[in-house]
Parts: sequence; C-alpha cells; structure tokens
Amino acid sequence: MPDALPRTRRSVQHLVVEQVTKPRRFLPNGAIDAVLQLVVVVIAYKLYQNTRGLINDQLGASQAFANADWIVSTERFLHLDMENGIQSFARSVPGLSDASALMYMNAQFTVTFGAMIYIYMRHNQAFGFVRNMFIGAWTLALVGYVLMPTAPPRLVPGLGIHDAVAEMTKVDLADQNSAAAKLFNPYAAVPSMHVGFSLMIGIPLARLSTHKVTRVFWGLYPLAVFFVVMATGNHFFLDGIFGALAVGISALVARRLGQLRPHAWQFGPRPVPEGAAS
Repeated sequence: MPDALPRTRRSVQHLVVEQVTKPRRFLPNGAIDAVLQLVVVVIAYKLYQNTRGLINDQLGASQAFANADWIVSTERFLHLDMENGIQSFARSVPGLSDASALMYMNAQFTVTFGAMIYIYMRHNQAFGFVRNMFIGAWTLALVGYVLMPTAPPRLVPGLGIHDAVAEMTKVDLADQNSAAAKLFNPYAAVPSMHVGFSLMIGIPLARLSTHKVTRVFWGLYPLAVFFVVMATGNHFFLDGIFGALAVGISALVARRLGQLRPHAWQFGPRPVPEGAAS
C-alpha cells in the first residue's frame, strides 16, 4: 500500500505534464509553450513601450524638431515631400481621414498581435522567425529613438499638417498634461514602427497564405499602413523608409538565427531529422 501512493503521485504528475505539453489544434506545442511565448512577446513589447516613453525631455524635444527640419529639407531636395498631398487627398474623400485615424490607432497593437497569435496557432513553423524579427526590430527602433528623436509632421509648424487622430478622437496628444500623452513619446517618429510592424506581419502572412485574396490583402497591407501614417500626420515618408530598413536588418538577423536553430527559428517547414522516414 505505501508503494502505491508514490506510483499514484507519479502517474498524476505524468498526466499533468502530458496535458500541458500535449499539442492541440490551437496550441501546436502545448499550453506551456503558448504561455512562454506570450510572456516573451509581452515582456519585449512592454520594454519597448516603456523605454520609448522615457525619451521625452526638453533637450530631446529641441533636437526632435531640428531632426524633423532635416527630414523636411532632405525630402524636398529628393522630391519626396508627399505628406501634405497625401493628407489633402485623404481629407478630400469622405470618411477616409477618419478611417485612416482608426486604422492608425489599431494597426500597431490590435492587428499586429492578432496576426502574431494567428501565426502561432496556424503557422507555428514560422512563429520563431517572426518573433525574433520583432524583437530585433524593437531593439533597433529604440536605438533610433535615442540617437534621432524626431517630431512628427503634425507637430512641425508651417507644414500645414493636421492631426487626424486628434480630430477624430477629440484627444490632443500634444497636450503633455493629458493622461493619454503620458503613455507615449511624441518624438519617437524615426523609425516608423507602424510601417515596420505592417511589414513584419504583412510579408510573412502573404507568403503563408494559400488563398489569392488573402495573399494580395496582406501583400498590400504595408502599403496601406504607409499611406495611413502620412494621411494622419504622424510620420514623414522617410520615417517609413527607416522603419522598413530596421525590418530588413532584423529579418537578416532572424534568418541567421534560423540557420543556427533550424528546428525552432527557421521560417517555413521544419527540416526532417536525418534517418526519419520519408
């Protein structure tokens, strides 16, 4: 009888471990792995958000407007100063400006993390690559915010750019006394991670999609977000280019990591172990 209790305890422990690690339809690697991945992504995003929000002082503000002036001058020299024209177009089409503001507010968090959850559940073989790419891009973005604080077009005097989000929500994020303004750094415009996030989910989902409609939708999604960030007055064209550059670098890093751990971090089908049946 005494020997039966340890055996029963071991059986229960084995059953619990089996249940939390057992692959399921929406948890391909079991519940423990799902929780672990969630914790990793949430911690990385919180560090990104909190560190991003700290870079907001008087000296940084002065430098941010100087950097914005440099971007304006560079775009004009290269004939890339399209922000005013894009916003004018958005405001001329009924409902497009408000739709752009709504998309701007939801693209970075709701759509992005919804897409990451979908990739984890339905295309788990690609999740490690996408997650590593995100963490790399977040790190590069923070470096950009520190080295090049930049005011968005909506805050630069003389450009005639309106704050479409503030017009729709009636919340002025430029007012540093407002509760909403305390949650973000208004001078973290370079690189544009709205554009960066859209690329990091749009391109993988376009490649993973088996239907032409969804493949085209996700392929065009980054272009739509690029339009939105300028239509709402939140980013210059070059901000988006810098965001795409950060993604390109992080994708190369993620690809290299995938070569080091192909069974976990490679984008696409997992390699078949040597000796496995074909």
